[in-house]
Amino acid sequence: MDLTPNKLWIRILAATAFLFAAIAVCLLIGSVPVSLFDALRGPTHDGQSNIPYEIIVHYRLPRMVLAAIIGAALAASGCVFQAILRNPLADPYILGISSGAGLGTLAAVLLGWSWTVFGMSAMMLTAFAGALATTWLVWGVGRAAGRANITGLLLAGVVVNAFLSSVIMFLTSIARADQVQTTMFWLMGSISEMQQVEVIAASGLLTAAGVGVLLRLGPSLNMLSFGADEAAALGLSVSRTCAAAFAVAALMTSLAVCLGGLVGFVGLIVPHAVRLVAGPDHRQLIPVSALVGAAFVVIADTVARVVVAPAMLPVGVVTAMVGGPFFLILLVRYMRNLHWQVK
Repeated sequence: MDLTPNKLWIRILAATAFLFAAIAVCLLIGSVPVSLFDALRGPTHDGQSNIPYEIIVHYRLPRMVLAAIIGAALAASGCVFQAILRNPLADPYILGISSGAGLGTLAAVLLGWSWTVFGMSAMMLTAFAGALATTWLVWGVGRAAGRANITGLLLAGVVVNAFLSSVIMFLTSIARADQVQTTMFWLMGSISEMQQVEVIAASGLLTAAGVGVLLRLGPSLNMLSFGADEAAALGLSVSRTCAAAFAVAALMTSLAVCLGGLVGFVGLIVPHAVRLVAGPDHRQLIPVSALVGAAFVVIADTVARVVVAPAMLPVGVVTAMVGGPFFLILLVRYMRNLHWQVK
């Protein structure tokens, strides 16, 4: 591999610059035009509340930081799932995470739970629990099918997804109209307008820690790209590496679902885009994908806020409109036996 520390840091810094540039531009875009110069005057101006400051600091900036956290978690997780499953079509939702989160959300809505814990609603927490429980159920079934049986893991995800989707449809059919609307909006990906600084800070720290752990596993994931048998021959503990990477990626994906609902295709689009530009080495693919994924969701959320203003689209609709055609193109290339590996 020809990746040097200098190249790695240059690419990380470039991706960081792209993220901050995206946030800086998107802060000024919205249904209400604002001036950055006016916002910099502070919370008050001429004895009155400074509206541009309020809009940028108390509304748009927290929302964009939350979008960045979600994008980073999903993109980094997508890198890991593609490496473990050795399938370029894998993304964080291929293992039934979407259905598990949806079932958890629907349960909270139907039960009428309105309590909060540390600023996080019951719907968010049940989505986290459902996504995490489903992911580990699929992992357990896949492991029971055989240590190296990746097909078993994928099929388990498909079956669990189908079963939980049928449960969701049944519960939706017996729910009230207002309950169904709340659930559907969440399932389409709705980034919450969270004012709790502690929630955003804790989520950011957890995501950064998760990316750091996955970065340490980068060389091992490079070995896995050659295949489980080849990696074992090189002295890698395949089962321990897969379990550790899967655990971190599942937690990060569940956190993203908890914060913003189901924002699909980020874990599919971003790793492939970064891989095409920077190469498949996971030592750079994971951190750069996290930064680019953060920028991608920030931009997608901005589009969702303004395209039908003053109404707002769920950000998941925007990412799906971009990701759907991308997935079809990728599927055609994959079916033609176009495989990727570390060079």
